[in-house]
Amino acid sequence: MTATGATRQTLRIAMNGVTGRMGHHQHLVRSVLALREEGGIDLGDGTVLWPEPVLVGRDARRLAALAGRYGIEEWTDDLGAALGDPTVDVYFDAQTTSARETALRRAIAAGKHVYCEKPTAPDIGGAMDLHRRAEEAGVKHGVVQDKLFLPGIRKLKRLLDGGFFGRVLSVRGEFGYWVFEGDWQSAQRPSWNYRSEDEGITTDMFPHWEYVLRELFGPIASVQAHLATHIPRRWDERGRPYEVKADDAVYATLELESGAVVQLNSSWAVRVHRDELLEFQVDGTEGSAVAGLRHCRVQHRSVTPRPVWNPDTAAGADFRSQWQDVPDNEEFTHAFKAQWELFLRHVARDEPWRFGLDAGARGVHLALLARTSAREGRRMPLRVTPP
Repeated sequence: MTATGATRQTLRIAMNGVTGRMGHHQHLVRSVLALREEGGIDLGDGTVLWPEPVLVGRDARRLAALAGRYGIEEWTDDLGAALGDPTVDVYFDAQTTSARETALRRAIAAGKHVYCEKPTAPDIGGAMDLHRRAEEAGVKHGVVQDKLFLPGIRKLKRLLDGGFFGRVLSVRGEFGYWVFEGDWQSAQRPSWNYRSEDEGITTDMFPHWEYVLRELFGPIASVQAHLATHIPRRWDERGRPYEVKADDAVYATLELESGAVVQLNSSWAVRVHRDELLEFQVDGTEGSAVAGLRHCRVQHRSVTPRPVWNPDTAAGADFRSQWQDVPDNEEFTHAFKAQWELFLRHVARDEPWRFGLDAGARGVHLALLARTSAREGRRMPLRVTPP
């Protein structure tokens, strides 16, 4: 419920792609509808910002079912009608990558503020063009950078800001899990993820790694990658076999402008033997940390034990027990919801915002350079980067 006596400012949001898993659960239910359940966004001046979703998509039946399930009044399978509605303030896109660029162009041309998933476009030219169009149109623009708002990553950022590591030497990232092939257990990812060379794990995850590394450790100087299709045959949602065209793993070494070295493994063909599906280990001159989605553990220089290599005897130390948990020290909200709130405040009050379509272009750029590196077998410098 909105606070008594508060003035309500409504922002109508055309949400395209919310019949998909990510758009449905993370953006519609756990972000926009969650903000409404909390009574809207208190702007601190007696005004409550109220997000009003308008569902958009291609399947009228699914849209109607979704709207009925959550009590949403408006939906349409006509994107043009939604963009032509003068009462719609924001256009959000969580469609497949191949459909996103065209829809964003139309939304910008219609004068809508735009917020979207990534990648923003299939190639760097399209991604940079979207940024240029949004700037010229004078609309607010944002790209989802959800990993930055995860509790584990925020704890890691707190350590960095406090100088815990001294000089950062290296970062090792492990991401992934086993996606079932679909023959005797149904796959956790849709088959379209594997049918196109442009929809592999590199395209999917490297836009994430670009903003995580940049925001935590600074800009990337170069990338060298190896792409693999470890599982060449899978079965679709109807039990039919198909040949996999997309990469399902990418192994990369990146150098940061600071001189720190980053090793990143991303795979949909790896069985998990770590505490979380995503983990980063950061080693510095003064201390180290291992951060996941929610947790972060540290070992300072002053309490680092003295391991001795001796393969002839069993290791007597429990190495994991020698690390210390980083406390929460704050209440963490849902990562997607946290960024939605910041973007909507940016639209309504022009509050600071740095995750625009230019950030989306940098993510596309890194993914394409990683693919080029793998294809040509060489290290790719980031001498020329998007704005």
